[in-house]
Amino acid sequence: MNMKSETNTIQMPLLGFGTLIPDPAATITATRNALKAGFRHFDCAERYRNESEVGEALRAGLISENISRDEIFVTTKLWNSNHRPERVKPAFEASLGRLGLDYLDLYLIHTPFAFQAGEEQDPRDQNGNVIYDRQLTLLDTWRAMEQLVDQGKCRAIGLSDISLEQLLPLYEAARIKPAVVQVESHPYLPETRLLEFCKAHDIVFLAFAPLGHGIKPGPLGDPVILKIAAEIGKTAAQVLLAWAIQRGTALLTTPKTPERARENFDISALPKEAFEEINRIQTRQRFNEVVKTGVPGFIAKGN
Repeated sequence: MNMKSETNTIQMPLLGFGTLIPDPAATITATRNALKAGFRHFDCAERYRNESEVGEALRAGLISENISRDEIFVTTKLWNSNHRPERVKPAFEASLGRLGLDYLDLYLIHTPFAFQAGEEQDPRDQNGNVIYDRQLTLLDTWRAMEQLVDQGKCRAIGLSDISLEQLLPLYEAARIKPAVVQVESHPYLPETRLLEFCKAHDIVFLAFAPLGHGIKPGPLGDPVILKIAAEIGKTAAQVLLAWAIQRGTALLTTPKTPERARENFDISALPKEAFEEINRIQTRQRFNEVVKTGVPGFIAKGN
């Protein structure tokens, strides 16, 4: 299977390693293991509070594996409390500093929600409700993102946790079009309309939680997925990853062990009937409600 996604604006390995790992030591170990297993695409975020650990693991891993910086693809994300245009460049440079890199391959707006500007990532009022910045538009933030590309330290920009309805007006107004859209997607949440828009407009569709965050019940335990896995001699995870790539998406997983990292790479094209059978799954479920509020509802524990 082709393991690289190419558009007019970006070349990105299809299989990415997501760094949403709560424990600092585990972040370093898992990132090193992922690099050793063959991952060359690493997805980070200011919000995860572990960019320094990811950067440390990458720098050490590049040396030990004799890999050059231009062989890996690194993404990080602007958090909601830094949406004001004057805060975008300082936030970007702070992430770059924590990662210990000279440039980023991709910078994403983490969610389309602007929170009250400041150092508090999760600003709340006295009643515990998130404080949003209602004066700001997504396009205001995007204009500041475009300037990062102009200045040469960021090769491409995009958006995460966004709906097609939110994306359309921004896409039309953008001077530099989004290169990547990162959203939750799996057979229970295929996001077909968004995927079709991305394909038509040369945008990489990057699926996070392609295994449904490992939540049960979920796609990993779906009878259709288990049946196909048994028929072709693969794991349920390998079937789900193959389906995601076969339908034209890039994807992120977070294997915590060398064995799981290797499993994620051992994928091959599904038979046509199996692929279509997965497309016919009727269950619909979203596991991460961040698209509604901008606030992640949990820290994923699965791979």
